[in-house]
Amino acid sequence: MQRIFEFLFRFRAFFLFLLLEAIAVWLIVSNNGTQGALFFNSSNRIAGNIFETRSSIREYFSLNQVNSDLANQNAALLNKLEDYERLFVNTDSLRPELMLIDSMTLANYEFLSAKVINNSVRRAQNILTLNKGKNAGIETGMGVFNEQGIVGRVKDVSDKFSTVISILHTESLVSSVLQSSNVFGTTRWDGVNPDEASLLYVPRHVTVTVGDTVVTSGYNSVYPEGLKIGVVKSVERGTEATFYDIKINLLTNFSSLSYVYLVKNKNLPEIDSLQQVSGVINEQ
Repeated sequence: MQRIFEFLFRFRAFFLFLLLEAIAVWLIVSNNGTQGALFFNSSNRIAGNIFETRSSIREYFSLNQVNSDLANQNAALLNKLEDYERLFVNTDSLRPELMLIDSMTLANYEFLSAKVINNSVRRAQNILTLNKGKNAGIETGMGVFNEQGIVGRVKDVSDKFSTVISILHTESLVSSVLQSSNVFGTTRWDGVNPDEASLLYVPRHVTVTVGDTVVTSGYNSVYPEGLKIGVVKSVERGTEATFYDIKINLLTNFSSLSYVYLVKNKNLPEIDSLQQVSGVINEQ
């Protein structure tokens, strides 16, 4: 302990200089808009590069699992491709209006991919960082999902990186529907278990069973209809007389996120503008 004090006393002038320099930088950043913006942009860029390097190191040691997952996904996609080929070979069995609706739905969205380079699941407001930004076409408000289910919504975007509000965020609301009965509700995380969430506002006069699949409703400007969210775990009579208290198991494993897909609604600016005029609160 004595040697530590001797060391600090010997270099006291140097440490005082560092302290004064730090205070000077803080004053400049705090009181000058231009310098402050440059400082924080540089900090975000450096943090993004650090996160990307750390993610690359982690990914190197899990390549076997990643390759296995990719092989399984490719097999599933090949099976779906065969199903589509069998379906469209006999076009007489398809109603023209259904084909028109499908093509219109696809035309409303664009899809991109990105890698998760930073993620959290232990906080009440969890945020992800992706390795792509404006230069790759990513924009604020885009929905994020993977092969398991939905992940979140893009919050902020820089040139090379973007941040995503995870659905593991207590202020995140997702417009949802029970697949078996087409009954609408809202999925919200309660901030406790990263594997579970609540399905709100489902009326008690409908039938809800354990095992029902919960998917996105399409009644929003973020996600297309039918993306998976979770599976009903429990159904109880809630404290409110009109709604159930429903818990669902989230299908997305947020602890092992690697690659994700981003979906952009081409009509988002027009929808948001109209809803703002009408005073509509838009869920994810």
